Amino acid sequence: MAVANGVVGASAKEPVLSFGVIADVQYADIPDGRSFLGVPRYYRHSISVLQRAVSRWNEHGNTKFSINFGDIIDGYCPKDKSLWAVQKVLDEFDKFDGPTYHMFGNHCLYNLPRSKLVSLLKMPTNSDRAYYDFSPCPELRIVVLDAYDFSCLGWPDDHPVTAAATKLLDETNPNTDKNSPDGLVGVARRFVKFNGAVGKEQLSWLNDVLQDASALHQNVIICSHLPMDPGASSPAALMWNYDEVMDIVRRYSCVKACFAGHDHKGGHSVDSHGVHHRTLEAALECPPGTSAFGHVEVYPDRLLLVGSDRMADTEIPF
Repeated sequence: MAVANGVVGASAKEPVLSFGVIADVQYADIPDGRSFLGVPRYYRHSISVLQRAVSRWNEHGNTKFSINFGDIIDGYCPKDKSLWAVQKVLDEFDKFDGPTYHMFGNHCLYNLPRSKLVSLLKMPTNSDRAYYDFSPCPELRIVVLDAYDFSCLGWPDDHPVTAAATKLLDETNPNTDKNSPDGLVGVARRFVKFNGAVGKEQLSWLNDVLQDASALHQNVIICSHLPMDPGASSPAALMWNYDEVMDIVRRYSCVKACFAGHDHKGGHSVDSHGVHHRTLEAALECPPGTSAFGHVEVYPDRLLLVGSDRMADTEIPF
């Protein structure tokens, strides 16, 4: 249930913890532009949205960590400035009093290779993989997926993953421009090059993590750049194999919510198994002086996304 800012029903209990959320900053030091749908994009202003977010999280005091839902810089960023632009955005995240957890978006991978990004974004993994989980308190598990584990983006041209993902797109999308969903119907519109999938090894890892979380009686929040429910996203923004991921999720009752970015207008749905899907509104599409970020308050029986300005408040009961 999305509600207007500031009118969510109060609870007598204090939250166990809070964490900050922001999606699709897509900073670039270039003039404003428009998306392929004609929606205005404010490439330079987006870093101001992030600055306001960090300031608010620090003022809040109980914001223990933040999660950046990918697309840290934009694909139109001049490639000779990619590293500089990523560092400029990371410098703003570093002003936050707690740690920030990052994930890949397609625009990140337009600019820099996966191996470079894992290091730059300081992902808490023991390898070059970009998926991981952590428990900020005993009763909660955060799972961060790599939605471009299987994709045409970020891998070398001669990599087996690139070849396999290209073959999949050739089979599912007849368009010459593989970023175009023209002619594709319904959820088949997701088979475009700017999306991707969770690979087999990551699917197995996810199953193990959810099995462990269930045994520990933890509530789980799954975070992904790509949305995983058609009710919370345009079909063209969905993860290629969202159905496979959700088949694993539905084996367990521990997953309470799936948060995502990518589809800039945002969205909210509750699927047939009662899992909430919340796609976050993009920082990139905030006109100067407006914002889209929030913090999630974690209670024993619910989550409460407290949004700013263009990001709607959302209550997620367990």
